[in-house]
Amino acid sequence: QLQASGGGLVEAGGSLRLSCAASGRTISSYTTAWFRQAPGKEREFVAAIRRTGTIHYADSVKGRFTISRDNPRNTLYLQMNSLKPEDTAVYYCAADAGAILSTMGRASTYDYWGQGTLVTVSS
Repeated sequence: QLQASGGGLVEAGGSLRLSCAASGRTISSYTTAWFRQAPGKEREFVAAIRRTGTIHYADSVKGRFTISRDNPRNTLYLQMNSLKPEDTAVYYCAADAGAILSTMGRASTYDYWGQGTLVTVSS
């Protein structure tokens, strides 16, 4: 089970940190990722940490967002800085044991999902 939290309302230029607590699974054994879905749009890839520890970001968030993983706490994080109104979305954490480099950016790859947490960035 994945439990996402940390969303909220923030002004443009502000910061938020999202958390995703895992239970029943050891997240270091999975590729773990953040996706987001804005109203009327498809779910899109934000960032991922592969089982090897390598990290990948969508171009739209590079340099502003940082994904990290605390293995003892079994928790995934997304630090979001310099937020923009276009970052407004419901953010979801996801995990999959079999994701590979060519597929980790696709929502359909992931078997396990958190419930989503809403991030609203005001202009």
